[in-house]
Amino acid sequence: MKIVDLDGYGLNPGDLSWQGFEELGEFTTYDRTGDNQQKILERIADADAVLTNKTPLNRTIIEQAPNLKYIGVLATGYNVVDVAAAKENDVIVTNIPSYSTAEVAQHTIALLLEITNQVGLHATAVENGEWTHAKDFTFWKQPLIALPGKTMGLIGFGHISQAVAQLAHAFGMKVVFYNHRPRKFNEAWLQQVSLSELYAKSDVISLHVPQTKETEKMINQTAIEQMKAGVILINTARGGLLDEAAVAQGLNNDKIYALGADVVSEEPIKAENPLLKAKNIYLTPHIAWAPTAARSRLMKIAVNNLASFQAGKPINVVS
Repeated sequence: MKIVDLDGYGLNPGDLSWQGFEELGEFTTYDRTGDNQQKILERIADADAVLTNKTPLNRTIIEQAPNLKYIGVLATGYNVVDVAAAKENDVIVTNIPSYSTAEVAQHTIALLLEITNQVGLHATAVENGEWTHAKDFTFWKQPLIALPGKTMGLIGFGHISQAVAQLAHAFGMKVVFYNHRPRKFNEAWLQQVSLSELYAKSDVISLHVPQTKETEKMINQTAIEQMKAGVILINTARGGLLDEAAVAQGLNNDKIYALGADVVSEEPIKAENPLLKAKNIYLTPHIAWAPTAARSRLMKIAVNNLASFQAGKPINVVS
C-alpha cells in the first residue's frame, strides 16, 4: 500500500516517529501541501491511502485519484474532506476522536483565566519595572474578574465540553449547556437549556460543536443580540462557528466583553480578519491540541485506524 501524508509537519515537526505508518506500507510525508489542487493531485496520484490534517480533499481531487481507497483525517473535525464524494467513490474516511479532550479543555480554561486574571499583562508590567516604581504594594491595569457564581454556558456537550463543565464547576461557576438533542447526566449542578436560554443566562459562552452547514456562523448578530451585555466568548472548536465581523462589532461596542479563541475562519489568520482590529481579543494559533502527549495519542490512533482498515475492519469511520 502506498501511503501519502500531505501535511505532516503540524502533527510531527520532528519530535515523534512515523514508524507506525512506515510499517504499514510505502510511506511518504510532506511537511506542507496547501490547497493547490494540481499539487495535491500530483502528490496523491498513485496513493492508496492519504493522510491530511488541513489540506482540502474535494470532490474533484477524490474523483481524479484512481487508486484512492482511504482518507485518514489527522484531526477530530473532518470538514476538509468532501465526505459525500468519498462515500460515492467507495473511499473510507476516518477521523481521530477524543485524542485531546483534556488538553483542549485545559486550553479553554487557560483562555478564560487570561481574560479574567490578566496574568500576561501584569507579568509583562512587572518585567518592565512598573512594580518596582509603583507607589503602592499593588496595582492592576485591567479589571480582574472572579468566576465563582458566574454562569458558564456550553454549546455542545461532547467529551471536551463535559471536561470543561467539570473545570468550570470546580471554579464555583454555575454550568448550563445546550445540545441539539437531550443528553443524560447525573450532576445535580448541571442543567440542559435551550439555546436562547443559554444566551440569556450565560456570563461566559464556550463553543464545543463541529463546523457543519447548520453551525457555520451560528454566533452571528442575531445570536449576539440575545446574549448578556459583557459576555465573554470562548472558541476552541472551529473558527467558522463565528461570524467574525459580527463578533468584532460586538467587541467594539462592548456587547461582548472579550473573545478568547484558538481558531479562526481561515488559518493562518489573514491580516484583514476583522478580529485583529477588535478590542479585547485573546487569540492563540490553533495550539490547544498540540501538547506532545496529545499529538502522540493522535499518532497512535491514526496508525491504528489505517491498520484496522487494512485488516478489513475499519474504525472511526465518518464517511
